[in-house]
Amino acid sequence: MNSLLQEMGIAAKAAANSLRKSSTKQKNEGLLAMEAALYTHQDAILAANANDIAAAEANGLATPMIERLTLNPQRIKGMADSFKEIAQLPDPIGYVEEMTKSADGLMIGKQRVPLGVIGIIYESRPNVTADASALCFKSGNAVILRGGKEALESNKAIMTALQAGLAEAGFAKETLQLIPDPSRELANEFMKLNDYLDCLIPRGGAGLIQNVLKNATVPVIETGVGNCHLYIDKAAELEMATRILVNAKCSRPSVCNSIETLVVHEAVADAFLPVFAKALAPYKVELRGDAKTRSILPEAVPATEEDFAAEFSDFILAVKVVSSYDEAIAHIQKYSTGHSEVIVTDHYQTAQNFLNDIDAAAVYINASSRFTDGGCFGFGGEIGISTQKLHARGPMGLKELTSYKYIIYGEGQIRS
Repeated sequence: MNSLLQEMGIAAKAAANSLRKSSTKQKNEGLLAMEAALYTHQDAILAANANDIAAAEANGLATPMIERLTLNPQRIKGMADSFKEIAQLPDPIGYVEEMTKSADGLMIGKQRVPLGVIGIIYESRPNVTADASALCFKSGNAVILRGGKEALESNKAIMTALQAGLAEAGFAKETLQLIPDPSRELANEFMKLNDYLDCLIPRGGAGLIQNVLKNATVPVIETGVGNCHLYIDKAAELEMATRILVNAKCSRPSVCNSIETLVVHEAVADAFLPVFAKALAPYKVELRGDAKTRSILPEAVPATEEDFAAEFSDFILAVKVVSSYDEAIAHIQKYSTGHSEVIVTDHYQTAQNFLNDIDAAAVYINASSRFTDGGCFGFGGEIGISTQKLHARGPMGLKELTSYKYIIYGEGQIRS
């Protein structure tokens, strides 16, 4: 075992045992100290981020990926605000969800407890360093973070700030740790750190997630590949549909809750396709369409099977025209990654059918998929969007970072 990882694991275990005993008041004070530390260290964080961006541009990193990497005072404020918001949220730890009396007279309760030590592997989004730290800390977990090499200097500067805040509030700085070596070899060893990690959460693209699923021996919570669909029903209000599409595709195309495929009922295709194409034109979105789409929009390039399965994370949109609701559902069910799916329709029963027919972490009626976010859901942030069905599904907030134990009160009972 790598000595660095072993040292980090030992320290994280000790920190988790200490944090478990901390009161809600103490944890909230720690969160507010870390909020303040982000502002105190803002100049150092921005300078480190400028170095990461310069290196990314020199290495030809795609523009949407550089956008994900970029920090500015507004984004640092967003990170800091999440610490304040999470401090105001109810603490799930210690909450007894139910208490029942058994036939033997035992009082049996189900109490929320931390997972312990969480490992997180993520790519070039330095805000994850702050978001993950805040959520893990409030839910009583120590965390070891492994970010992407593109954001290494930014992540280190953010972690320096957070650990300074921890120390000021009287917590061990090893409660939050960042692996300083982003090499693939060390990442593969990290995935096998069973003696110290209680679970591993990958947050990034399909390649990262599949690599973790194939190589990890630590239990994994699968998150966030987002091949998200927007279906425009024959009963859709087209102005609303255009507004939702522009937001869902163009506001931040690099994130996992953006729309990648547009599915349009043929009854409204002639009216809708030219309108949405004009609305997307200022964003220079490349359209990749099937034959019916291209007959209406000649500028669209032919869509391949791979396009309908892709998470572009870019200004690219696959478009499919269907002859019926059932064909739309069949297409979405075939290609969906189970993240977020949207229908625009004014027909109540069609909307209800869509809710029943689509199996995804988030299913929307007449709203943008961009709301699939822990902050928007009132969680104060998120550790990722779980697309699996065991333990957690959808945006993972504080409760999703806990487990439970049974607590039993007796009066001398013995089993016969």
